[in-house]
Amino acid sequence: MYRHRAVVTGIGAVTPLGLTANEFWNNLIAGKSGIGPMTLCDPTDFPCRIAGEVKGFDPVQFVSAKESRRMARFSQLGVAATMMALEDSGLDMTAQDPHRVGVLLGNGNGGFPTTEEGCRVLVEKGGMRMSPFFFPMVLPNMAAANISRTVGAKGYNSTVITACAASNQGIGEALEVIRRGAADVMFAGGTEAGISQLGLGGFSVMKALSTRNEEPEKASRPFDAKRDGFVPAEGAVILVMESLEHALNRGANIMCEIAGFGSSSDAYHAVQPEQGGESAVVAMRSALEDAGLGLGEVDYVNAHGTSTPLNDLVESLALKRLFGDHAYKIPVSSTKSMIGHSLGAAGALESVSCIRAITDSVIHPTINYEFPDPECDLDYVPNQARKKDVRVVLSNAFGFGGQNACLVFKRYEE
Repeated sequence: MYRHRAVVTGIGAVTPLGLTANEFWNNLIAGKSGIGPMTLCDPTDFPCRIAGEVKGFDPVQFVSAKESRRMARFSQLGVAATMMALEDSGLDMTAQDPHRVGVLLGNGNGGFPTTEEGCRVLVEKGGMRMSPFFFPMVLPNMAAANISRTVGAKGYNSTVITACAASNQGIGEALEVIRRGAADVMFAGGTEAGISQLGLGGFSVMKALSTRNEEPEKASRPFDAKRDGFVPAEGAVILVMESLEHALNRGANIMCEIAGFGSSSDAYHAVQPEQGGESAVVAMRSALEDAGLGLGEVDYVNAHGTSTPLNDLVESLALKRLFGDHAYKIPVSSTKSMIGHSLGAAGALESVSCIRAITDSVIHPTINYEFPDPECDLDYVPNQARKKDVRVVLSNAFGFGGQNACLVFKRYEE
């Protein structure tokens, strides 16, 4: 069966480090932190009081005030990122067959803050005082639905909900849709806006979050020996993905090719990664085999790198198991060191790092790497960006439940 190649022709981003893809990338390579005191909810009674929040976002710049009021924040962010990606791509939607344009997003929690708000109304005022838009706001599929309505995409539409692996898997599934010829264009990526007392409480009782509240910008420190948990975050990134034929026919600017996708399950524990990293290795190897690439062709790994003690240890071990001694020669960095962990949107936000590393020949750093961990002993591009010719990038995303999703981004070559 013929497999269409899939390329990226547009990026839209709404992040804790910038409200556009360019601003986000420039801050990443400058090593800036987007983490600060939590303002989206009152964290007073919780051990973690910091977050990577999107600041200065106004949804009315992208949709009407009426429409924005009927969307939860995760939908607002997703629609905004989509509109910017569409503009960036130069795609004329009026010239497309709308049934050949689809949407595929990753999301973890849906409208979590709106869920919390609805529960408060139920308990304090009664169920009949809840908003009639409660369900259309909170359901995880509604970001993809709202994007579809906003841009007029009537084709393949789905939402992947695999925790922290969701948007990597969403991009991978969009790749498969294009490969099999079910769509010419896919809006793919992820969105998350779950910062709330409900979410903060759930993660806090698990002791998953950093408590370095006095130094927010230093709290997310992947692979560092003094890491103490992840920092909650939010954001959205949407890619315009097209079949190569479609992109060439319209003379699009091709940023890169998405060449491979691999997925696996640890089948081990509800929240902890498989201790030996075997299934993570399988997902990484599968993505490279899917791309038709060898281990020696990987120029950079964008790590899951959450800043939790166990994840960073297991990911480092998995990379060494896959690449052997060559693992020590591959730059590895974590975008989460600067923005925190946006859960279901994490892989999508990190796709900007992967794509721009290829187009700009720069790898962003892992900031806050101060105290080496003898068990995490790879090249984590500590604290300073690095110039490097990058042709192939491996992107990792590992989620609760043992869900693993890895992508291969590759320089476009005819």
